[in-house]
Amino acid sequence: MKLENKVALITGGSQGLGLSTAELFAQEGAKVVITGRTEKTLNEAVKNAKAKGIELDSLVSDVSIEENCKEAVEYIVNKYGKIDILFNNAGVLELGKTHETSTEAWDKTFNINVKGTYLMSKYAIPKMLEKGKGCIVNNSSILGLKAVAGVAAYNASKGAVTQLTKSMALDYATDGIRVNGICPGTIVTPMVTNMFASMPDPKAGEEFFTSFHPMGRLGRPEEIAHAVLFLCDDNVQFMTGNMLSVDGGWVAT
Repeated sequence: MKLENKVALITGGSQGLGLSTAELFAQEGAKVVITGRTEKTLNEAVKNAKAKGIELDSLVSDVSIEENCKEAVEYIVNKYGKIDILFNNAGVLELGKTHETSTEAWDKTFNINVKGTYLMSKYAIPKMLEKGKGCIVNNSSILGLKAVAGVAAYNASKGAVTQLTKSMALDYATDGIRVNGICPGTIVTPMVTNMFASMPDPKAGEEFFTSFHPMGRLGRPEEIAHAVLFLCDDNVQFMTGNMLSVDGGWVAT
């Protein structure tokens, strides 16, 4: 029970990487609150987890709205007394080269991927400072370390998350708060399958992204969940400001 007596908040937790991580955290002893923008999807996630014997709590919340982020942190602290772990996982992906990306798509990408990470951290960190301890993991991407053509806004937003993670790690290095990032490769999640489906040739698109991974396959959500768990383990107290790549070897190319 690596997270026994811990309280964790996971944004974008109703599906994909967030949900897999939430279920794993709960199995490791944590009280877990997942957030998302759609109540129906959250309720289904909680119901399905319960069928597996896993208890999750949920809250409808949009990370791009400041008041929602403040309320989410207040909810978890009022109900559970503290917040030990924040996994800033919520994110969106918009296709398009720079000149093809609409201003609306650009703003949406940055409001959720970057601003959302900042806002949730802004309200969680003071609660962690009060306790003198905390752990934050930001979901960046392999594309936060190296770019690929055709996803300009996503590349830029994840690059920003990478730098924000390092900045936060330095800001709180002596305050007992560790901040690290996870950099997944292409993982089979609803976001990725929807991306493939939106391409002119979905099969070719999947083959194109698979080709970046020396292992010759796409990743699974649970593989990322275990990496996030590692970053939150109290046994790695000397680890902060790290961007952990879980990408089938992509970063080595």
